Amino acid sequence: MAFLRPTISVEAGPVIFGPDFYLRIPTAGDYGQWAELRAKSRAFLVPWEPSWTRDELTRAAYRQRLRYYHRELREETGYAFFMFRNKDDCLLGGLTLSNVRRGVTQSCSLGYWTGQPYAGRGLMTQGVRAVIPFVFETLGLHRLEAACMLANQASIRVLEKNGFRLEGLARKYLKINGVWQDHLLYALLAEDWYA
Repeated sequence: MAFLRPTISVEAGPVIFGPDFYLRIPTAGDYGQWAELRAKSRAFLVPWEPSWTRDELTRAAYRQRLRYYHRELREETGYAFFMFRNKDDCLLGGLTLSNVRRGVTQSCSLGYWTGQPYAGRGLMTQGVRAVIPFVFETLGLHRLEAACMLANQASIRVLEKNGFRLEGLARKYLKINGVWQDHLLYALLAEDWYA
């Protein structure tokens, strides 16, 4: 049911521009950069992500990931973006808008990762800032949610700098690196952002 759902072109996919970067849907041609950056950043990312599979960085696993991303895009239930630097098209990280819910909820969940060489530079703060208008204006959603582990101070700063408000604690919310972890729940409402 397409209750209060805008139409996004699946062929082109959305592109979002930031000050020195752009966000676009992943393609098969991104595999080399993606695998290299993720491999280089593995120790940095593993503590904050679901357990990596043995074939995590293989081309076959990447193709499966792309099929999932593109199915979500077609069904308008999720939007995966890779973040690229404008000057040289270097992959910096990624953002996902998942679990898009329509009807009376009109919300989605935000996730993101940055490659280790680019962490601590404010890039993801800018990336999240760039995706917010897409959520509220293009998709017409009312609520953008995010969860982060209590120890992930960098992620907390990204959310708070973008106006997200802490709403509570979810016990054993997500299984991260093989362990059920407590998470802080944050949200940004359309009216907060427009204000």
